[in-house]
Amino acid sequence: MAELNEKEKRMVVKIVYYGPALSGKTTNLMQLHDILNPAKCGELMSFETKGDRTLFFDLLPMMVKSESGFMVKIKLFTVPGQVAHDATRKAVLSRADGVIFVADSQKSQSVSNFESFDNLEKNAGRVGLDFDNLPLVVQFNKRDLKNIICEEEVLNRWRPTGLSITFSSALYGKGVKETFEIALEQTYLRLNSMYRLKEKHSVTVKDFLEVIPG
Repeated sequence: MAELNEKEKRMVVKIVYYGPALSGKTTNLMQLHDILNPAKCGELMSFETKGDRTLFFDLLPMMVKSESGFMVKIKLFTVPGQVAHDATRKAVLSRADGVIFVADSQKSQSVSNFESFDNLEKNAGRVGLDFDNLPLVVQFNKRDLKNIICEEEVLNRWRPTGLSITFSSALYGKGVKETFEIALEQTYLRLNSMYRLKEKHSVTVKDFLEVIPG
Protein backbone atom coordinates (compact mmCIF):
# COMPACT_ATOMS: atom_id res chain seq x y z
CA MET A 1 0.00 0.00 0.00
CA ALA A 2 1.07 3.58 -0.63
CA GLU A 3 3.02 5.40 2.05
CA LEU A 4 0.91 8.44 2.91
CA ASN A 5 2.00 11.31 5.14
CA GLU A 6 -0.96 13.65 5.51
CA LYS A 7 0.97 16.16 7.60
CA GLU A 8 3.78 16.59 5.08
CA LYS A 9 1.42 16.21 2.10
CA ARG A 10 3.48 13.41 0.61
CA MET A 11 2.73 9.99 -0.84
CA VAL A 12 5.01 7.26 -2.16
CA VAL A 13 3.45 4.98 -4.79
CA LYS A 14 4.99 1.69 -5.90
CA ILE A 15 4.45 0.05 -9.30
CA VAL A 16 6.11 -3.29 -10.01
CA TYR A 17 6.97 -4.87 -13.36
CA TYR A 18 6.53 -8.65 -13.00
CA GLY A 19 6.95 -11.50 -15.45
CA PRO A 20 9.10 -14.41 -16.62
CA ALA A 21 12.82 -14.15 -17.24
CA LEU A 22 13.86 -12.14 -20.30
CA SER A 23 10.32 -11.01 -21.11
CA GLY A 24 11.38 -7.35 -21.28
CA LYS A 25 10.71 -5.93 -17.81
CA THR A 26 14.03 -4.12 -17.58
CA THR A 27 13.79 -2.97 -21.19
CA ASN A 28 10.46 -1.33 -20.35
CA LEU A 29 12.07 0.64 -17.52
CA MET A 30 15.04 1.66 -19.62
CA GLN A 31 12.74 2.92 -22.38
CA LEU A 32 10.57 4.78 -19.88
CA HIS A 33 13.61 6.46 -18.41
CA ASP A 34 14.47 7.77 -21.88
CA ILE A 35 11.01 9.06 -22.77
CA LEU A 36 9.65 10.39 -19.46
CA ASN A 37 9.80 14.03 -18.47
CA PRO A 38 13.47 14.48 -17.38
CA ALA A 39 12.48 17.14 -14.86
CA LYS A 40 10.24 14.60 -13.12
CA CYS A 41 12.44 11.54 -13.45
CA GLY A 42 15.25 10.33 -11.19
CA GLU A 43 18.24 8.12 -11.90
CA LEU A 44 17.76 4.55 -13.08
CA MET A 45 19.48 2.20 -10.65
CA SER A 46 20.12 -1.54 -10.72
CA PHE A 47 21.13 -3.99 -8.03
CA GLU A 48 22.89 -7.06 -9.38
CA THR A 49 22.71 -10.50 -7.83
CA LYS A 50 25.56 -13.03 -7.99
CA GLY A 51 27.13 -11.29 -10.98
CA ASP A 52 24.27 -12.12 -13.34
CA ARG A 53 23.00 -9.00 -15.05
CA THR A 54 19.49 -10.43 -15.45
CA LEU A 55 19.11 -11.03 -11.71
CA PHE A 56 18.30 -7.61 -10.39
CA PHE A 57 15.55 -5.15 -9.82
CA ASP A 58 15.47 -1.55 -10.91
CA LEU A 59 14.21 1.55 -9.19
CA LEU A 60 13.04 4.60 -11.06
CA PRO A 61 11.57 7.33 -8.83
CA MET A 62 9.48 10.10 -10.36
CA MET A 63 7.95 13.13 -8.70
CA VAL A 64 4.62 14.79 -9.40
CA LYS A 65 3.10 17.75 -7.59
CA SER A 66 -0.51 18.90 -7.55
CA GLU A 67 -1.67 22.51 -7.58
CA SER A 68 -2.33 22.24 -3.84
CA GLY A 69 1.32 21.38 -3.24
CA PHE A 70 0.74 17.69 -2.53
CA MET A 71 3.77 15.66 -3.60
CA VAL A 72 3.63 12.14 -5.04
CA LYS A 73 6.74 10.04 -5.61
CA ILE A 74 6.21 7.13 -7.99
CA LYS A 75 8.72 4.30 -7.72
CA LEU A 76 9.03 1.68 -10.43
CA PHE A 77 10.61 -1.70 -9.79
CA THR A 78 11.25 -4.88 -11.75
CA VAL A 79 11.49 -8.32 -10.19
CA PRO A 80 14.00 -11.02 -11.20
CA GLY A 81 12.39 -13.53 -13.52
CA GLN A 82 14.33 -16.57 -12.36
CA VAL A 83 12.49 -19.02 -10.14
CA ALA A 84 15.51 -19.30 -7.85
CA HIS A 85 14.99 -15.69 -6.76
CA ASP A 86 11.41 -16.00 -5.61
CA ALA A 87 12.25 -14.51 -2.21
CA THR A 88 13.44 -11.35 -3.96
CA ARG A 89 10.27 -11.31 -6.07
CA LYS A 90 8.14 -11.34 -2.91
CA ALA A 91 10.23 -8.62 -1.29
CA VAL A 92 9.91 -6.34 -4.33
CA LEU A 93 6.21 -7.07 -4.78
CA SER A 94 5.42 -6.30 -1.15
CA ARG A 95 3.31 -3.14 -0.69
CA ALA A 96 2.88 -2.66 -4.45
CA ASP A 97 0.09 -0.30 -5.48
CA GLY A 98 0.00 -1.48 -9.08
CA VAL A 99 1.54 -4.20 -11.24
CA ILE A 100 2.46 -4.49 -14.91
CA PHE A 101 2.83 -8.11 -15.92
CA VAL A 102 5.20 -8.38 -18.90
CA ALA A 103 4.49 -11.53 -20.91
CA ASP A 104 6.65 -12.90 -23.72
CA SER A 105 4.63 -13.09 -26.96
CA GLN A 106 6.64 -16.01 -28.36
CA LYS A 107 4.60 -19.19 -28.67
CA SER A 108 7.40 -21.14 -27.02
CA GLN A 109 7.02 -19.03 -23.86
CA SER A 110 3.32 -19.67 -23.16
CA VAL A 111 4.06 -22.05 -20.28
CA SER A 112 6.58 -19.64 -18.75
CA ASN A 113 4.00 -16.85 -18.94
CA PHE A 114 1.39 -18.99 -17.23
CA GLU A 115 3.77 -20.12 -14.48
CA SER A 116 4.95 -16.57 -13.83
CA PHE A 117 1.42 -15.18 -13.68
CA ASP A 118 0.42 -17.97 -11.31
CA ASN A 119 3.48 -17.10 -9.22
CA LEU A 120 2.41 -13.45 -9.19
CA GLU A 121 -1.04 -14.34 -7.89
CA LYS A 122 0.37 -16.62 -5.19
CA ASN A 123 3.04 -14.17 -4.10
CA ALA A 124 0.49 -11.36 -3.96
CA GLY A 125 -1.43 -13.41 -1.43
CA ARG A 126 1.73 -14.21 0.51
CA VAL A 127 2.65 -10.54 0.93
CA GLY A 128 -0.91 -9.48 1.79
CA LEU A 129 -2.03 -7.85 -1.46
CA ASP A 130 -5.68 -8.01 -2.53
CA PHE A 131 -5.07 -9.57 -5.94
CA ASP A 132 -8.70 -9.22 -7.09
CA ASN A 133 -8.58 -5.44 -6.62
CA LEU A 134 -4.93 -4.83 -7.44
CA PRO A 135 -4.43 -2.48 -10.43
CA LEU A 136 -2.95 -4.86 -12.99
CA VAL A 137 -2.07 -4.47 -16.66
CA VAL A 138 -0.86 -7.38 -18.82
CA GLN A 139 1.57 -6.38 -21.54
CA PHE A 140 2.39 -8.86 -24.31
CA ASN A 141 5.90 -7.86 -25.33
CA LYS A 142 8.28 -8.82 -28.17
CA ARG A 143 5.72 -8.27 -30.93
CA ASP A 144 8.62 -7.67 -33.32
CA LEU A 145 9.69 -11.33 -33.22
CA LYS A 146 8.57 -14.26 -35.35
CA ASN A 147 6.48 -17.19 -34.12
CA ILE A 148 4.44 -15.10 -31.73
CA ILE A 149 0.90 -15.70 -30.54
CA CYS A 150 -1.53 -13.54 -32.54
CA GLU A 151 -3.39 -10.66 -30.92
CA GLU A 152 -6.79 -12.26 -31.47
CA GLU A 153 -5.75 -15.39 -29.59
CA VAL A 154 -4.27 -13.34 -26.76
CA LEU A 155 -7.46 -11.33 -26.40
CA ASN A 156 -9.68 -14.41 -26.55
CA ARG A 157 -7.68 -15.99 -23.75
CA TRP A 158 -7.40 -12.94 -21.53
CA ARG A 159 -10.64 -11.01 -22.08
CA PRO A 160 -12.54 -13.19 -19.56
CA THR A 161 -10.16 -11.97 -16.82
CA GLY A 162 -11.32 -8.38 -17.26
CA LEU A 163 -7.70 -7.20 -17.18
CA SER A 164 -6.28 -4.51 -19.44
CA ILE A 165 -4.19 -6.06 -22.23
CA THR A 166 -1.55 -4.18 -24.22
CA PHE A 167 0.89 -5.16 -26.96
CA SER A 168 4.43 -3.88 -27.21
CA SER A 169 7.89 -4.12 -28.62
CA ALA A 170 9.81 -2.65 -25.71
CA LEU A 171 13.15 -2.99 -27.46
CA TYR A 172 11.95 -0.36 -29.94
CA GLY A 173 9.89 1.64 -27.43
CA LYS A 174 6.53 0.64 -28.92
CA GLY A 175 3.68 0.26 -26.44
CA VAL A 176 5.87 1.04 -23.42
CA LYS A 177 4.43 4.47 -22.67
CA GLU A 178 0.87 3.37 -23.40
CA THR A 179 1.11 0.42 -21.00
CA PHE A 180 2.54 2.61 -18.25
CA GLU A 181 -0.16 5.22 -18.77
CA ILE A 182 -2.92 2.64 -18.27
CA ALA A 183 -1.20 1.36 -15.14
CA LEU A 184 -0.90 4.88 -13.74
CA GLU A 185 -4.58 5.60 -14.39
CA GLN A 186 -5.70 2.37 -12.71
CA THR A 187 -3.39 2.95 -9.76
CA TYR A 188 -4.69 6.48 -9.29
CA LEU A 189 -8.31 5.33 -9.34
CA ARG A 190 -7.57 2.71 -6.70
CA LEU A 191 -5.66 5.12 -4.46
CA ASN A 192 -8.27 7.85 -4.90
CA SER A 193 -10.98 5.47 -3.71
CA MET A 194 -8.88 4.61 -0.67
CA TYR A 195 -7.49 8.02 0.29
CA ARG A 196 -9.82 10.52 -1.42
CA LEU A 197 -6.88 12.19 -3.13
CA LYS A 198 -9.00 14.44 -5.33
CA GLU A 199 -11.34 15.53 -2.55
CA LYS A 200 -8.77 16.05 0.21
CA HIS A 201 -5.64 17.06 -1.71
CA SER A 202 -6.82 18.12 -5.19
CA VAL A 203 -4.68 15.35 -6.71
CA THR A 204 -6.13 14.22 -10.04
CA VAL A 205 -5.25 11.54 -12.54
CA LYS A 206 -3.87 14.34 -14.70
CA ASP A 207 -1.28 15.05 -11.99
CA PHE A 208 -0.16 11.40 -12.10
CA LEU A 209 0.13 11.47 -15.88
CA GLU A 210 2.21 14.67 -15.94
CA VAL A 211 5.37 12.57 -15.82
CA ILE A 212 4.50 11.31 -19.33
CA PRO A 213 5.20 13.72 -22.18
CA GLY A 214 2.28 14.42 -24.51
